Amino acid sequence: MKKRGIDDMDLVMVDPWCVGYYKEEDAPSRRLARPLIFCRTESDCPMENGYARPVEGIHVLVDMQKMEVVEFEDQKLIPLPPPDPLRNYTAGETRGGADRSDVKPLQIIQPEGPSFRVNGYHVEWQKWNFRIGFTPREGLVIYSIAYDDGSRGRRSVAHRLSFVEMVVPYGDPNGPHYRKNAFDAGEDGLGKNAHSLKKGCDCLGYIKYFDAHFTNFTGGVETIENCVCLHEEDHGILWKHQDWRTGLAEVRRSRRLTVSFICTVANYEYGFFWHFYQDGKIEAEVKLTGILSLGALQHGESRKYGTMIAPGLYAPVHQHFFVARMDMAVDCKPGEPVNQVVEVNVKVEEPGPNNIHSNAFFAEEELLRTESEAQRDCNPLSARHWIVRNTRTVNRTGQLTGYKLVPGSNCLPLAGSEAKFLRRAAFLQHNLWVTQYHKDEQYPGGEFPNQNPRVGEGLPTWVKQNRNLEEADIVLWYVFGITHVPRLEDWPVMPVERIGFMLSPHGFFNCSPAVDVPPSIGECEKESVGPKINQTGILSKL
Repeated sequence: MKKRGIDDMDLVMVDPWCVGYYKEEDAPSRRLARPLIFCRTESDCPMENGYARPVEGIHVLVDMQKMEVVEFEDQKLIPLPPPDPLRNYTAGETRGGADRSDVKPLQIIQPEGPSFRVNGYHVEWQKWNFRIGFTPREGLVIYSIAYDDGSRGRRSVAHRLSFVEMVVPYGDPNGPHYRKNAFDAGEDGLGKNAHSLKKGCDCLGYIKYFDAHFTNFTGGVETIENCVCLHEEDHGILWKHQDWRTGLAEVRRSRRLTVSFICTVANYEYGFFWHFYQDGKIEAEVKLTGILSLGALQHGESRKYGTMIAPGLYAPVHQHFFVARMDMAVDCKPGEPVNQVVEVNVKVEEPGPNNIHSNAFFAEEELLRTESEAQRDCNPLSARHWIVRNTRTVNRTGQLTGYKLVPGSNCLPLAGSEAKFLRRAAFLQHNLWVTQYHKDEQYPGGEFPNQNPRVGEGLPTWVKQNRNLEEADIVLWYVFGITHVPRLEDWPVMPVERIGFMLSPHGFFNCSPAVDVPPSIGECEKESVGPKINQTGILSKL
């Protein structure tokens, strides 16, 4: 460390990253870590960004159970990057800058309280009802999701929703970055790294918090207070129409119920959100923020596998993948495995007598009959989506009731087929997997992905059974990711990136379930007594 100009070891930061699985020596006979090392610049600044000075060229292997250094090698002397004057992200006066002075207060006020009701961990809101749970591996879990549909009663949508895995592979072939392919859920635990929101709330308005309780690695009980946040949000226009003949308009504002938690995994922060809407939609959203994982450059060096952020400092390209596991139960009674999945692609009609104007297109459905057929990828060119249907319940037009999975932006791994991390993360090779429910199939990489060569475990192995899906207890595994080519604007702390997907009713209701949302009494309505009809404008349009 002295060769790198580090004399004060109190400034050194160590992040213990799991070794993954690259060779037989990495096999899970002992729990190993290959730490990444950083060095802060100032000793009297508790919030200093220490990730701005990576210490590279030192190879360390640690036995985490014995807390012993197994290997140590100073492989290459790479100078410590110089202190970056733009490295810190605290308030202006603490980082030698100034904050904006023109931001006025924005207050969210609910004078009559919230529209949701909570009984223990059971939540009711705008005809939705569900239960909230929490595990150290997945974090937030939503159970028993259903919609109260008037005379049709309580209608089930899903048994269980959660984020079950997260993989972050880096694209730099140089050490130590090629080993960065963390399984943040399976190796570390999203719930275990969750925040207590007492330390800084990310929600506005009337908030209900839930504590999280789980067993830690020593066998004791650990509690994270105020871990899960439940609140309502205004979400713009729900629907609107103005009759141009009369000038009369009807408009409704949308609000959504948001259930969320946030975790920190080393340098990155991840916010996991489930949004429930008044029109029957459910949205899953992940918000990515935090600090880039950086590398050091020698004087005059550049890397095509990343972006130079500051002198001697660069951020490697990487990807973030998330896996949502959705145990569906669309219109199912308890013990009724009567769902199926169809894939929908929009196609252009062939030229001919059925398309004389060359403008015709249509939606084509294909039933995914088995697990081997149900390994699918997104295709925005055909507006591809998937519908989970109940095989025995129909709507007023005789169509099977269903919920559709609408993809957001997505990607697949940018790695060769022989990439070592894909041995454990073979489930990343498709955006959608559909399986028949089995109680032992909870995590796509298997029960223990840490240092696991993954022989006969995990999602790609389970689907080899090729179970029938034509009428079954359906589980959707949706894999969605983002490719991050870092920008200078991501430094020193990254503005939030958003990624997710939507579950939307598809023939589940007989008409829009949001038509009964009452009008809001806003400022524009208060100012006018009645509609102002512009007769001249109407006559000119007629």
